[in-house]
Amino acid sequence: MKPTRFFSVLALLMSLGAQAELKVVDDLGGTSALAYYRSLNLFATAPGIATQLPVLRVNPYGEADMLPVHTPSLQPGRVTPRVHNIPGLRPLFLVGDDPLSRQWLLERIEVLRELKAVGLVINVQQLPALAELRRLGAGLDMAPVPADDLARRLGLRHYPVLVTETGLDQ
Repeated sequence: MKPTRFFSVLALLMSLGAQAELKVVDDLGGTSALAYYRSLNLFATAPGIATQLPVLRVNPYGEADMLPVHTPSLQPGRVTPRVHNIPGLRPLFLVGDDPLSRQWLLERIEVLRELKAVGLVINVQQLPALAELRRLGAGLDMAPVPADDLARRLGLRHYPVLVTETGLDQ
């Protein structure tokens, strides 16, 4: 079948399907999904009217779309150094948009650079605050990321903290 004929047949079948009533073959209970399909606007509203396609985002998502970032399970505070064994873990550090994190970052910037540590900004509201933290940590990769799961796995309640393959340190 030629491609143009195939698409013509496909279009005809789709238009017939959009006008036909749905038949229930087997009802296993539950809630109808029809409302979800209607919200996608896939059905023609009247015979002869083409269906609308969902609007596609033209601009890619950026960091502003990722904000604000909240990590409710972690607050600024004291972290007791601890030893653990996580071979292969790239050094990372957790900071937030707060005075303790900014001071900690300034005091440990050289160590963090030597380790090539990656920064997780776990509590930040707006882009200017993220930009300020990046300015303080110049030369370090830092990204806004919630860290509740990481905190749970490492048994953390406070930050700022440096996490390496051998332990936690503040």
